[in-house]
Amino acid sequence: MPALAIDTAHAIDAITGYLQDIVRTSGTDGVVLGLSGGLDSSVMAALAVRALGPGAVKVAYLFDHDSDRDIAANARLMADFLGLELEVMDISEEMRQRGVYTPLFIKLLRLSPVVAKISTGSYRLICGESPFKSTLRDGGGETLRPWYKRLMFNMTMHQVDMGFAERHRFRRQALEAIAKQRNLFLIGAANLSEYEVGWFVKDGIDDLPVQPMTGLFKTQVRQLAQALDLPEPVRAQLPSPDMAKGVSDEFGIGHDYSDIDLVIDGFDRGLSDPEIAALGIAQREIDDIRDLMRLSVWKRQSPHEEPPVSGRFGSSLRR
Repeated sequence: MPALAIDTAHAIDAITGYLQDIVRTSGTDGVVLGLSGGLDSSVMAALAVRALGPGAVKVAYLFDHDSDRDIAANARLMADFLGLELEVMDISEEMRQRGVYTPLFIKLLRLSPVVAKISTGSYRLICGESPFKSTLRDGGGETLRPWYKRLMFNMTMHQVDMGFAERHRFRRQALEAIAKQRNLFLIGAANLSEYEVGWFVKDGIDDLPVQPMTGLFKTQVRQLAQALDLPEPVRAQLPSPDMAKGVSDEFGIGHDYSDIDLVIDGFDRGLSDPEIAALGIAQREIDDIRDLMRLSVWKRQSPHEEPPVSGRFGSSLRR
């Protein structure tokens, strides 16, 4: 049985019923969501189609200059698999006008995945923490110290974070406009793992009021993908924010989702650090994940509907 195993049939029934209730009570004609081609949005689209039928589900792929072609191919693959028309929107010009591509460091990241790996490793070595952790400190109003850490952050990772935020907020605005114009209800596809460590943009596309899967860990979303029999290329891909060459979710966060999930679950279960470490997770990772959860509290202040299912410890969903 996989770690954090859930009753997938019950989860699918609960989420599809929830989506049906949303459409009925809101008086809308269906739902709309961004289909990036990643695992989370693919699972959410499949659940929406199961709940409402393909005629009541609208999906849009909003790409820009730096989007990954493989992920784009998976968006098309999922749309075809589900019998949906994929609306494709190029937001590159809007991002150009907002200065997303202007910084020198952003131009360097386009050259090779090696640039991201070297710059991140150098930042960790010099500053003593991951660039992502520094973005959480900065966003929460903390002044980065010492001065060389602040300087290095402002010249490099701050530019990446700002570009990431611009993309996700604009995507939300574009999808909100579609929802309003076509009488559709906008839903998101964020999961519990990224929500708890802050791997999302506040007020962006993964911070919507209705996110039906924010009660499920990433490893549990993978279980749903298996149960829904999604195409293998979608299930097998590395989770990615689709923002720069060589930057996957796990590379950016600094931890594998499997470890994040076990650590958070350990906290939920009231385990001590040595007990969590006995699961095969280094103490430094436990400490860092705890820090990410603490430093990202400011991101979790937007109002959200309670998700229809929970995969946390003690839930009836857990097997």
